[in-house]
Amino acid sequence: MLEAIRRATTFLRQKQVLHKLGVVISIAVIGIACYVLYHMLRGIDFNEVLEAIKSTEPSQIAMAALFVTAGYFTLTFYDLFATRAIGHAHVPYRINALAAFTSYSIGHNVGASVFTGGAVRYRIYSAYGLNAIDVAKICFLAGLTFWLGNAAVLGLGIAYHPEAAASIDQLPVWLNRTLALMIIVALIGYVIWVWSQPRVVGRGPWTVVLPGGPLTLLQIAIGIVDLGFCALAMYVLVPDEPNLGFVMVAVIFVSATLLGFASHSPGGLGVFDAAMLVGLWQMDREELLGGMLLFRVLYYLSPFVLSVILLTFREVIIGARSKRLQQAALKLDPGPAPEAAYVRERRDSGA
Repeated sequence: MLEAIRRATTFLRQKQVLHKLGVVISIAVIGIACYVLYHMLRGIDFNEVLEAIKSTEPSQIAMAALFVTAGYFTLTFYDLFATRAIGHAHVPYRINALAAFTSYSIGHNVGASVFTGGAVRYRIYSAYGLNAIDVAKICFLAGLTFWLGNAAVLGLGIAYHPEAAASIDQLPVWLNRTLALMIIVALIGYVIWVWSQPRVVGRGPWTVVLPGGPLTLLQIAIGIVDLGFCALAMYVLVPDEPNLGFVMVAVIFVSATLLGFASHSPGGLGVFDAAMLVGLWQMDREELLGGMLLFRVLYYLSPFVLSVILLTFREVIIGARSKRLQQAALKLDPGPAPEAAYVRERRDSGA
């Protein structure tokens, strides 16, 4: 069975079917989101949106900022886990934290996070002897942690509150709960699969040994905590009335985030917003938009600006350090004096 799946995947890769399908899905998701946003935003009074932002309590914004900070702190363990898993324990945690924070915040805002985030990671990790293949493995394992966490949150959340998913996908409640249970079963099956014996994916230098059962449970825990903090930040900023409960808001938030991720648009712009407006239709639209704009400032814009500043300072420091090393090397070995070099050149030429 596994060999048949491998052959099918190879065929699809050779024909670039998966790439073309991904492009079609992205365009379809963005198109549907634009259509939904056009109808949802008709009649919106943007003065009321600004008023909703101004009326937000500073304590709410501070609490949301604290949850966002905790979420990004949890993200640093994605890279810490991945670098240790591929055998590069010499990379210090501060470098893992810098790589994770900057790659995710820039990838979230620029879009196509697999490529943009990978480029940022390579620039940082290459200074510690990691090559492009190592960075690709880190991206793979970090992405695996992300998807395992999403599967756990959506599976458990939808199984408990299937109405939340139904408000977005418009499927019957019983079908959403069935799909959620299937996700949970698949997740348990994956844990058992990697727990039973070492599992390997890829070929040649691209081979990655999948984390075993206990480490996979750790991956799931990291993903759940990360998404939990992000959902808490959103929950603090949405309107208080009607009070739908944290689980419902969290399921809608994670679903909207995944749809935005699937669209590959910068920050899920348009797609995330449309899904949130559809999923939380019970809430006042102006107040909800105000909360979503504040969330974007806290979760997307502020970390992006901070990441650009950090990377700029890092490049300046590296450049200055390299210049000092070159100057020190010249002092230790200044080379032959100009006159001696001229005489030697004349002698070698036979003049």
